[in-house]
Amino acid sequence: MAKLDTKDRDDLNKGNFAFPKERKEPLENASHVRNAIARFNQVKGVSDAERDAAWKRIKAAAKEFDVEVEEKSWHEIGKK
Repeated sequence: MAKLDTKDRDDLNKGNFAFPKERKEPLENASHVRNAIARFNQVKGVSDAERDAAWKRIKAAAKEFDVEVEEKSWHEIGKK
C-alpha cells in the first residue's frame, strides 16, 4: 500500500471519503478510487441518498485520478 504524505493525511482528516460520515472508502488516489467502486455494495447501514452522494464523490475522484468508470450509476455495479 502507498504511504500517505502530510497532504494526503490532511485530506483524510477533512473527510475525503466516498462515505465521509462513516469514514468509509477513502478517495485519495487512483487505487483507492478503484477499491471504493469494487467495495461500494459492501458498505452497510447507508441510505440510497447517501449512496447517491458517495457515487458523485467517487465519480469526481475518478475524473481527478484518470480512473475509467464504466457504470453510469451505482445501481449498475456488479450487474455485468
